[in-house]
Amino acid sequence: MKSFLSLVFLVTFTLSNVPINAQTEGVTRLMHSPAISENNIAFIYAEDLWIADSEGKNPRRLTIDEGVESNPVFSPDGKYIAFSAEYDGNKDVFIIPSTGGIPQRLTWHPSADIVRGFTPNGDSVLFNSQRSVFTRRYAKLYTVSIKGGNPTELPIPTAFSSSYSPDGNFIVYSPCMEVFHQWKNYRGGTQSKLWIYNVKTHDVKVISKPEGGCNDYDPKWILNNIYFLSDRNGEFNIYSYNTTNKKITQHTFFDDFPVEHIACSKNRVLFEQAGSFHVFDRIGEVCRDLPISIATDLLELRPRYVSGNKYIRSADVSPIRVLGLFLILEEI
Repeated sequence: MKSFLSLVFLVTFTLSNVPINAQTEGVTRLMHSPAISENNIAFIYAEDLWIADSEGKNPRRLTIDEGVESNPVFSPDGKYIAFSAEYDGNKDVFIIPSTGGIPQRLTWHPSADIVRGFTPNGDSVLFNSQRSVFTRRYAKLYTVSIKGGNPTELPIPTAFSSSYSPDGNFIVYSPCMEVFHQWKNYRGGTQSKLWIYNVKTHDVKVISKPEGGCNDYDPKWILNNIYFLSDRNGEFNIYSYNTTNKKITQHTFFDDFPVEHIACSKNRVLFEQAGSFHVFDRIGEVCRDLPISIATDLLELRPRYVSGNKYIRSADVSPIRVLGLFLILEEI
């Protein structure tokens, strides 16, 4: 018992002497799920929804809750942000003014509802859900009014990531769930593909792939171009498909870490790569970093007392006290 109390004392004493400013000074990393409008960007950090100026300045937290927020998307006019959240123990669609306020819940089904975008007129939120399918391998698309009400099921058999065309006459979507997160450069039978659905005629066209296949996903339709992520040349990078001449163009050329979670405004593509945000300028074809600095009260980093028997799995004392801390408190 005495040795256990000594160990707890070591944990508490060391924790109180660890610098905690590493993530709150300079450029912040590990933000994800970016969204973009003409005047602002939004993103998820520390499991909450944040908003900042278009250049990443003046970041502020819009939501704070024990549940996890995800998939933020700006309305076409930039006045609202739709996102998925677990506020009531289930992942549902919520909407909040971009100036701040109380989030309004739009869906109420026990199935997870994942925000994908807005209809072009901004009146409804596009989301996918497994509420009416017979297996968890598939999902369908729905829209729900920003004022609430019953969702409308779209006549597409299965869909995951998706985006409306600016005129609302087409939807680009991936019909199947992505499986490449388990296997890098996956080339099996369920490769992620992109189809273009005609809302009026129900015809479907497929965005072509190179010989040998690839994974295409996360489409965003801007003017007459569909931007998407693809590993057709190795690592995941940003590509675009021109709906007029059918040409596919590669825009980024990272070879160390994949590009994740793209978001598009009229002239810019915001994306996450290697734990940081970057911006691709559609007009100048220039890619640059978008540094964001967040200084806030993150409860996970605040010095505090903990109950040792809840967190200690194994322990050893290193010559350097801080290293010993992380060995002991690996689960905090």
